[in-house]
Amino acid sequence: MAGGLVALLDDIAALTRLAAASADDVGAAAGRASAKAAGVIVDDAAVTPRYVQGLAPERELSVVARIAKGSLRNKLLFILPALLLLSQFLPWVLTPLLMLGGAYLCFEGAEKIWEKVAGHEKQEVPMSAMGSEREDQVVSGAVRTDFILSAEIMVISLNEVAAETFWSRAVILAVVALGITVLVYGVVALIVKTDDVGLALAERSSTVAQKVGRFLVRAMPKVLWLLTVVGVAAMLWVGGHILLVGMDELGVPWIYDAVHHLEEAVAGAIGVAEGLWTWLTNTAVSALLGLAVGAVVVAALHLLPRRRAAH
Repeated sequence: MAGGLVALLDDIAALTRLAAASADDVGAAAGRASAKAAGVIVDDAAVTPRYVQGLAPERELSVVARIAKGSLRNKLLFILPALLLLSQFLPWVLTPLLMLGGAYLCFEGAEKIWEKVAGHEKQEVPMSAMGSEREDQVVSGAVRTDFILSAEIMVISLNEVAAETFWSRAVILAVVALGITVLVYGVVALIVKTDDVGLALAERSSTVAQKVGRFLVRAMPKVLWLLTVVGVAAMLWVGGHILLVGMDELGVPWIYDAVHHLEEAVAGAIGVAEGLWTWLTNTAVSALLGLAVGAVVVAALHLLPRRRAAH
C-alpha cells in the first residue's frame, strides 16, 4: 500500500513537472511571438490614449476598459479562429499574409513621417468635444481600429509558432492575445491617469509631492511623443524585416543574402560586440527597406491620385 502511494506521488510529481515545463514552453513561445509584434504594440499604446483626451476623469478608465474588452473579443473570437484554420488547412497563405501585414506596417510608419513632414498630421477629436452621447460611437471606432492592429499582432505572433501543433498554437496565441491586451491597455490606463495623479500631488502641501506632481504633468506630453516616435521606428523595422525574411522564404533570397553579408562585414570590421553590431545592421537595413516600401505605398495611395485629379 505504501509502495503504491509512493508510486502515485511519483506520478503526480512527474505530471506536475511536465505541466510546469509545458507552461514554461508556452510562456517562452508567447514571449517570443509577442516580441516580434513590438512595433504594433507600441503604436497601439501610443494611439489609444488620444481617444479619451478631454474626457471627464471619472470616465477615462471605464472607456479604456470597454476598448480593452473589445480588443480581447477581436483577438479571441474572430482573429484567432480564422488564423488557426488558415494555419491548419492553408499554411502556405501565412507568409504572403504576413508580408501583407508587414507592408501595411511600412505604410503606416511612412505615412506618419509624411504627415509630419508635410504638416498634415491627423488630429483626433477629443471625446469631450463630441458630447457624452457619442461615447459609444467613439468606443466602437476605437475597437474597429484596434481590429487592424490586433490582426497584425496575431499574424506576426502566429508566424513565430507555426511549427507547433494545432492546440499548442491555439493556447500560445490565446496567451499572447490576453497578455498583449492586458499590457497595452494597462499601459494606456497608466498613461491617461498619470496627469490626474500629477495634479493631485501638485495640490499637496509637501514640497516634494508638488515637484513630483508638476514633473508628471509636464512629462506626459513628452512621453506620448516618445511613444509615437518609437512606434514609427519599430513599425518600419518590423515591417521591413518581415518583408526581408518573407522574400527569402518565397524564393527571392538575394536581398536577404546581401544583408547577411553586410552584417558579417560590419561585425568583422568593428571586431567587438559582434552580435550587437549584427543586430544593429539588420535593424537599420530593415528599417530603410520598410521606409522605402512604405514611401512607395504612400505615393501610390496619396500622391498619384492627386496628380490625376489635377490634370
